[in-house]
Amino acid sequence: MNHPFKKNAKLVLSNGITFTGYSFGAKGSTVGEIVFNTGMTGYQEVITDPSYFGQILTFTYPEIGNTGINFEDSESNNSVKGLIVRNYSNNNSNWRSELNFNQWLIENNIIGLYGVDTRAIVKILRSNGSMNGLITSEKHNLDSCLEIISNSPNMKGLNLAKEVSTKNSYISKEITMTNFDARERPSNNIKKLKIVAIDFGIKKSILNRLVSHGCEVLVLPSHSSFKDVLNHNPDGIFFSNGPGDPASVFDGINLAKSLINYGKIPMFGICLGHQIFGLALGGKTYKLPFGHRGLNHPCGMNNNIEITSQNHGFAIDQNSLSNELVEITHFNLNDKTVAGLKLINKPIFSVQYHPEASPGPHDSDYLFEKFVSLMLERC
Repeated sequence: MNHPFKKNAKLVLSNGITFTGYSFGAKGSTVGEIVFNTGMTGYQEVITDPSYFGQILTFTYPEIGNTGINFEDSESNNSVKGLIVRNYSNNNSNWRSELNFNQWLIENNIIGLYGVDTRAIVKILRSNGSMNGLITSEKHNLDSCLEIISNSPNMKGLNLAKEVSTKNSYISKEITMTNFDARERPSNNIKKLKIVAIDFGIKKSILNRLVSHGCEVLVLPSHSSFKDVLNHNPDGIFFSNGPGDPASVFDGINLAKSLINYGKIPMFGICLGHQIFGLALGGKTYKLPFGHRGLNHPCGMNNNIEITSQNHGFAIDQNSLSNELVEITHFNLNDKTVAGLKLINKPIFSVQYHPEASPGPHDSDYLFEKFVSLMLERC
């Protein structure tokens, strides 16, 4: 969007580099970790992915907002803290659009910045790693901006899962969004499988995929105990995605340890859930320089490759895992980080990517069928 007025907003990075541009969405200031997503589609799903909680998101795709906002595709009631784009379109055009993009940002208190060189921002993050930064439409000078940033917490050590997790349990047994996806056809399973999902920041599209495979999903808070889970007599247990540092999610790690030791119920984890499994098995996690956030990450092993959707800033240290307990099933083929694992002789597995792919490719959808098959074998 071209703007006839003077630039009225800026981004200040923790290293002092400043980008000036124009304000859109909500006004004010917001501070958080600056990250980037390389996807070309699905900006509404990306912005509302709880895994971005506490972060300011830069889109590498140059124009955002063209298709407006609908009331079906949001993944949660959580959202990014701020948004940085090259251009944004305030003239949305799509048959599903129900709300102007800028108005939606205002209503959700998301502060935006546009008219900056997003390529330059991404190059800085790739060279120096993700860092905290401040977006502001207020008249803060550089020193005050840097002081605000220095007083903000770093992502390492933050347990943000407890901030986005549901406060009360609830049941998901019907598809809650219409995303015009042929995969949403009803399952032919005779038995209605009961899954307990531990919510560390779960996406609605994950619930949709489980429900479409014939499952009734009971969603429990992230602080749920071993007894809480087993009291519901589930056929399977799911550990969801979520934000923050996995090593700080102590309740989730302890729960995973107990359930893995029990070992009788099929378990499936994705993203943060995958990292929690690794930690519960005695492994370690570490922060990636700038994370994996996009829709085209190749993962696999032994000439089997999937193009995957990813959104995470931490990874499992391969050397910290025991070969006697764990088999690595997938690597991220860009940097050889652990992208999938399964336990030896137990029906438990996890992946570091998003098989529900909302947005993204459908290469990994078979993992939901795998989870269902493990449950049916034991019914």
